Amino acid sequence: MLSSSSTTVKNLPLKKRLSFLLKLVCFVSSVLIFCEFLIYYVVIFQCRWPEVKGGAHTGKKETSTSVLKAIILADTHLLGEIKGHWLDKLRREWQMERSFQTAVWLLQPDIVFILGDVFDEGKWSLPQAWADDVRRFRKMFKYPVSTELVVIVGNHDIGFHYEMTTYKVNRFEKVFNFTSGKLITRKGINFVLVNSVAMEGDGCAVCRTAEAKLVALSHRLNCSQQKPNHSNKRCSDVGKLPASEPILLQHYPLYRKSDAECSGEDSAPPEEKNIPFKEKYDVLSQEASQKLIWWFHPRLILSGHTHSACEVLHAGKIPEISVPSFSWRNRNNPSFIMGSITPTDFSLQKCFLPYESRVFTIYCAAGALLVILILAHFQLLTPPFYFAQRLISKHKAV
Repeated sequence: MLSSSSTTVKNLPLKKRLSFLLKLVCFVSSVLIFCEFLIYYVVIFQCRWPEVKGGAHTGKKETSTSVLKAIILADTHLLGEIKGHWLDKLRREWQMERSFQTAVWLLQPDIVFILGDVFDEGKWSLPQAWADDVRRFRKMFKYPVSTELVVIVGNHDIGFHYEMTTYKVNRFEKVFNFTSGKLITRKGINFVLVNSVAMEGDGCAVCRTAEAKLVALSHRLNCSQQKPNHSNKRCSDVGKLPASEPILLQHYPLYRKSDAECSGEDSAPPEEKNIPFKEKYDVLSQEASQKLIWWFHPRLILSGHTHSACEVLHAGKIPEISVPSFSWRNRNNPSFIMGSITPTDFSLQKCFLPYESRVFTIYCAAGALLVILILAHFQLLTPPFYFAQRLISKHKAV
């Protein structure tokens, strides 16, 4: 009986230590699970699809079956083997994968558009590195059968114009089923996919092919928008499309002088806004921009490339939305666009992802609390407390 009691007393400190260790593990695990998993649900759950009306002169809301729900994001920049540090790659890809999978699960879009620069080193990648990048992309951006994924080419995928080759373009087209001048029609809405890197205007082989496809598509769309009683011999043998003004999707923005007129918390930093843009590098040339507007008369243009948000009007009536980067490597507050689109109207809403600075703040606060708990457990904080208590007692005695 006495020996049993003695054993219990000896084991008591060990049990307390194990209990404390278990509590620490639970605390650390909870912080990790929240910051690396649950936070994406908490933030994206607050995003709502914007409402869209049926037409310019009707006040009725469209039914959910007639509205196309689209998510638009840009510039994921999956790191490659040349510049990408393994830890940076692991962190960024986990963040984008969790954000994308959470958004698709919670929001259930009909279609997702990625506006180019899917990869960071596609312009340099050898076949083996390219295959590895594609494998990782498909893992991160997997999607259900109810959702369609459409990817547009960017300069980091095939190189700037002086780096672009037919081999790189064909390699990208084979993986993503992308061609410049491709038309996608969903629920009566026409989307035109543009290889903006090929809009150089210098007559290169890739450029000539891309422009020829765009011209042919422009003719087909213009014929489809003519009134039925309007006779035109040039349109007699053209396959008709829904008579809906198209939406242009491309990587480079149309020409603008700079981001000086852009506003919003995810626009370019103040020190960068007034830096002039270089044609054919930061934005399309004025000539190429005018061509696209003249060919298609789009009702909306969606672009990426600058990594910052911007809204501009072209010709005083055509809105262009520059979508900021989806990667935390490029900005502290990534986001994507949610679009409710019909053949006659559209409504857009931005959905921000978790701020990386706030995640770090949570980690720092949790780390500080963890240190305090450990010090308190080992009674390393007790002497200061006793000292303060003695001072208070002396003060009361006086």
